[in-house]
Amino acid sequence: MEFQAQGRPFDHDGMQRTCDLLGVSQPEVWAVLTVETKGFGFLPDRRPQILFERHIFHKITKGRHDVGNADVSNAAAGGYVGGAGEYPRLDKAMALDRDAALQSASWGVGQVMGFNHTIAGFPSVAAMVDAMVRDENAQLLAVANFIKSTNLSGALQRQDWRAFAAGYNGADFAKNQYDTRLAKAHVEYKKALPDLALRVAQAALTYLNLNPGGVDGVIGQRTRAALTAYQQRAGLPQTGALDVTTNSKLLAEAFAA
Repeated sequence: MEFQAQGRPFDHDGMQRTCDLLGVSQPEVWAVLTVETKGFGFLPDRRPQILFERHIFHKITKGRHDVGNADVSNAAAGGYVGGAGEYPRLDKAMALDRDAALQSASWGVGQVMGFNHTIAGFPSVAAMVDAMVRDENAQLLAVANFIKSTNLSGALQRQDWRAFAAGYNGADFAKNQYDTRLAKAHVEYKKALPDLALRVAQAALTYLNLNPGGVDGVIGQRTRAALTAYQQRAGLPQTGALDVTTNSKLLAEAFAA
C-alpha cells in the first residue's frame, strides 16, 4: 500500500529537539498536536493522517480539473470524509496531477500542508511526504520547522493562543474554537504529560488490531484490556500491565523490519 511504512511514533529525542528548536516546553507542543490530530500522526493501517483540501488543489491547478471532479477540485473548501476516507480523494487527485495533489493535503501529527514543504524543511513535496510516511519524528520536526519559519514560536512561547491559532490554523480559527481548545489542552498537559513508552506500546497494539482506545500515552481500561489480550496471545502472564517482557515482545512484533 502506498504511503505505508512502520508508522513509528516519535521518541523523547524527537520531542526534545522540537522543544529546543522552538524554545518551549512539552505542554505547548502537546497542545498543538492534540488539537490537530488528537496527538497521533498515523492511522491504524500505518499511513499518515491526512486531510485533502480540494480548494487548494483547485488553486494550484488553476481549476483545470474542476469539471467532473468537484469532490477533489473545487473553489469551495469541503468534501471531507475524514480518517482513511481521505486517501481515495487523494488518489483521485493524484491521477489528475500527482504533485499538486500531494501539495493539497495536510500531513502527519501536526497536519502540515504539502505546499509548505520548503518552510517545513524539505526540497520537494515528494521528499516531505516520504518523511511523513517514515516516522513521527520526521512529522514532528516538520511541525517545528513550520512554526519557526512562520514566526509563530514567539506566540507559542507566550501561550498567546489567539495569535498562534491565527497563524497556524488560519483567519477563521474561531469558527472551530481552535484557540480555546489549545488553551484547554495546554492546561491539562501542564498537569501531566503522556508516557511516551506507553504511547509507543499503544501504537503497536493499534497496528496489531488490539484497539487500546487511542494513542495518547495514558493508561486506561481499554489499554489494559488490549495489553491483556496481547499477553494472552503471546503466552505471557495476563496482568494488563506494560512490563518489560510484554513491551519487548510487543514492539518486536509490531515494528519488525
